Amino acid sequence: MKIPKSLLIDPEKSAVYGTFAVAVSIFAFAYSTNFGKVLILAYYAVWLPLILVDYRRFLRHLSDAWLPLLFVAYVCFSVFWSHAPGITARASLQYFSHVLCAYIAARTVSVRTLVVGSLIGIFFVLLYSLRVGNYALDTIDGTTNFVGAFGSKNQVGFFASFGIYLCFVFVVFYRRGWPSLVWTAPIGLLSLYMLAIAHSATSVASLPAGLAVVILLGVSKVLSRRYRRVLFAVGACTLVGAIMAALNLGLMDFVLGIFGKDSTLTGRTYLWEQGWEAAQQFPVLGYGYAAYWVQGFAEAERLWAEFYITTRTGFHFHNTYIETLVELGFVGVTMIALVILRAFYGHVSSVIFRDWRADSVVLAGAVGLMLLRSFFEVEILGPYFTASFVVYYGLFKLREVPVVRPQRSRIAIQEAKTASSGPHAIG
Repeated sequence: MKIPKSLLIDPEKSAVYGTFAVAVSIFAFAYSTNFGKVLILAYYAVWLPLILVDYRRFLRHLSDAWLPLLFVAYVCFSVFWSHAPGITARASLQYFSHVLCAYIAARTVSVRTLVVGSLIGIFFVLLYSLRVGNYALDTIDGTTNFVGAFGSKNQVGFFASFGIYLCFVFVVFYRRGWPSLVWTAPIGLLSLYMLAIAHSATSVASLPAGLAVVILLGVSKVLSRRYRRVLFAVGACTLVGAIMAALNLGLMDFVLGIFGKDSTLTGRTYLWEQGWEAAQQFPVLGYGYAAYWVQGFAEAERLWAEFYITTRTGFHFHNTYIETLVELGFVGVTMIALVILRAFYGHVSSVIFRDWRADSVVLAGAVGLMLLRSFFEVEILGPYFTASFVVYYGLFKLREVPVVRPQRSRIAIQEAKTASSGPHAIG
């Protein structure tokens, strides 16, 4: 039996396969460290073969993706100055393939399918963690937190908060009747429960920001473009004010205080200082991609020991930009900042200054959520993370493959009218 290509690569018709592929990807991002290479191979298996179905589709308008391609190329070329070239070579190829999968997904899966597939994947991710039911002692502040099948409460919090966000946007923009509410309700309730028991301040603080972006852009639908611009200006000023308050007026400490913590106690401020000092050693190009946290390197071993990381793996500076500054220097941190901001502003400006589209509202909120998390986590710089997949998907979605046939037909009609009214017309 021959399967039509459109069921695999046409965003308007690939809902079934696309939902399955996204759900598999989300589960692989969550538990690849638990189940090993099997899940990573499954992740590649659902995306990479689609290139063979119609490779021309993916080559079309490839030049529009020059910014992420340039950054990925820079990541790969960092092997030439890396302090651990073998590790950099492997990690950079993984990152390249991860971005490639996000590109394929953007060309073959609609935003609604991404939302539905992510909800199903998150449901199984949280359900599995709930079944495992592990708790872990935080050696820094002495609290015990739910980590499920993860090694960190922040990962539980991320999937729970993202599940709440997706439930909200699905109900508002994509639901089709009451049955949609029935199957999303358990996912939303489970996500709320898991977020509550995870005690992840980062996830709790970032979720309202993502929802606020969606609400503001959603409300703008009833406004004219002129008033949308006013709303955009007010929202931008409010955002800048909120960031300044978080940095200078103790708002972040207030949020952490709800969980009985402060910014010093979590160890992040100390890590940021250490990262900034490490970046001064090689400020332009950095140590090389994934070349700082290497066993046997003195500074990495010292920080592992100070934070009681007995496995001596899987640690970072808890800030995407400081981590990038250390690994890829000022050149790299500039490029990744442009990637994130381009993905966020591109969809926001599309809603404010062009035609209002629900897809752009949803992606603007999702990327905004990841943008805020990037100041406290390192999820966009690494492969096999939901955050990096969503950001690159959103960036590649800025350029949809246009349908040119209607435009050509209109031009032909206009030419026909001109010819019929010209001096050589018969009549």
